[in-house]
Amino acid sequence: MSNPAIANRYAFALFQVAIEQKLLDQLDTELRVVREVIQQNQDFNTLLSSPKLSKDKKKQLLQNAFSNANPFLQNTFNLLVDRGREGLIVQIADHFIELTNNEKGIAEATVTSARPLTEKEIKALSKTFAKKLGKKDLRIENIVDSNLLGGIKLRVGNRIYDGSVKGKLERLERQLLR
Repeated sequence: MSNPAIANRYAFALFQVAIEQKLLDQLDTELRVVREVIQQNQDFNTLLSSPKLSKDKKKQLLQNAFSNANPFLQNTFNLLVDRGREGLIVQIADHFIELTNNEKGIAEATVTSARPLTEKEIKALSKTFAKKLGKKDLRIENIVDSNLLGGIKLRVGNRIYDGSVKGKLERLERQLLR
């Protein structure tokens, strides 16, 4: 079940509670874990969306899986199950993380490189591109692609900065063909 408008309302409500209770960082971290668990574990996701499983069993499943989660998060899970919207948990987590990042002036970025980047390189990229994007910081995920000859590709939202050797060669080719 996918309904972005409903997921956004739940995420915004949870976001407001997190700000009021000064739990923004904690809930952000916990929702990242929840999102990853649900996305990575297909069996868990199947159980959660099964109409054969009672609401109480679904609540228990979420309680057991995320027993260390904040009570506000646990209550949100229970509310979602009661209303038959447990399929929105990943969307709610995504929107909550987006709201948190906007509040903190952070952007999520993916950097594709031929080799794993060092912490120093990641910090330098974050500092450089955060300024270009008008953000305080970038949260960078490094993906290694052995097909990349050299350089990097940085993606923030729907923007792509291609500094790879292949990208530079393609741009050069287009210029020469003009």
